[in-house]
Amino acid sequence: MSVDTAMPVLPDGCMDLLWINGKLSVAGPDTHAYHPPADLPARIAGIRFPPGAAPALLGVPADELRDGRPDLADLWSVPDTRNALRLVESASSPTAGLEAIAHRRAADTDPVDPILTRIVTELQSGTTTVGALAAGLGLGPRRLHRLSLTAFGYGPKTLARILRMQRALALARTGVPPAEVAARTGYADQPHLSREIRDFAGVPLSELLRG
Repeated sequence: MSVDTAMPVLPDGCMDLLWINGKLSVAGPDTHAYHPPADLPARIAGIRFPPGAAPALLGVPADELRDGRPDLADLWSVPDTRNALRLVESASSPTAGLEAIAHRRAADTDPVDPILTRIVTELQSGTTTVGALAAGLGLGPRRLHRLSLTAFGYGPKTLARILRMQRALALARTGVPPAEVAARTGYADQPHLSREIRDFAGVPLSELLRG
């Protein structure tokens, strides 16, 4: 994982396990752009977990990590943290070590709940509403909200907005004009798209595309 300190890291529903100069940390789910510090150490590696996958592996609800960058030692016991560091130190690279940690944890953890996968898939498609999703899953709105907080760090409406923004950015980066991007990704109009981008990224769409 490379980090460009000149550009913000935008919310995407994911969480990261990071190795920075010999220390392990976690990047929780963001609700706004994260700006890496200019003096970020050169030695950094990371792996990214898809939405909903990290909380079970880490043993921490996602909403407790929202917008945070805690040290792994603050989340795990001393023995577990030491074992994780040993895996990194004995691996061929820090990234390989992080992958080994994830595999080790996955072996002792139940697979991701299929309901979480369905929530992400349906919201990512942009073809359903949160109410329809809750009904289709046989969950009440409050149950869906609680489940989303634990798995993703925020409620389903925020997750849907974040995933829609990522769809819009991906489309815009192919050269599609903003007005058409807005129409094809479910925004009311181009100003609506612009407001959402600024809300999450803190910069206009044009600046993100230049990056």
